[in-house]
Amino acid sequence: MNRTIRWFTFAAPSRFYWLVGLLNPWLWAIATGLAVAGLYVGFFVAPTDATQGESYRIIFIHVPAAWMSMILYLAMAFWAAVGWMFNARMASMLARAIAPTGAMFTFLALWTGAFWGKPTWGTWWVWDARLTSELILLFLYLGYIALVASIDDVVRGDKAGAVLAIVGAVNVPIIYFSVRWWNTLHQGATISMTAAPKMAHTMLVAMMLMTFAFWAYAFATVFTRAQALALERERDTDWVRDLALARKER
Repeated sequence: MNRTIRWFTFAAPSRFYWLVGLLNPWLWAIATGLAVAGLYVGFFVAPTDATQGESYRIIFIHVPAAWMSMILYLAMAFWAAVGWMFNARMASMLARAIAPTGAMFTFLALWTGAFWGKPTWGTWWVWDARLTSELILLFLYLGYIALVASIDDVVRGDKAGAVLAIVGAVNVPIIYFSVRWWNTLHQGATISMTAAPKMAHTMLVAMMLMTFAFWAYAFATVFTRAQALALERERDTDWVRDLALARKER
């Protein structure tokens, strides 16, 4: 019970700001180190694919980015819902902080997918079920960002954004299961929880390194953005004034 209470204390913007200050330098270092290692293994150590040749190497960026685009949307919808239901300020700020990073990963997944699709399918884009639903995901992210930014009252903006995020969450399982539900050009899952990996060991290592690098990067950018939002929304509170005074005295 005591541990639960301690974790809930970080829901206060002042304590969250302090916690992120401790975590972020480590997150940036981890993200950088893992990304360098993942790109090296993926582009210089992993063998050439027998079918797709060298062009397959875009998978080490494309697949982790696609995973992150879906996971971050669900995280955004979750925190938006928590903020709406429990009037939790920090939860709503986290939802807003996640949206730009999620949109970036979605765009990266679409962009790298186009580069991969050209040599594989002979075209940059097809209205494939997975590609189309991933594009809709990008529009949902952008719509959320535009909606919350267009409402001056932050509380009303958080509630409106929460409704859009929660409704839009139905698109995530559509993206994930699209290759099973419809006859699509997009290949099936390369890595599955219920089957052995369909790639060489070094390829899998590179994929996992890049995935963890993207996770660390997402945490770092979201936390940094949430810190900025906390300072903006809490600017008239004592803890922000004390923080400003402490910085001036340095």
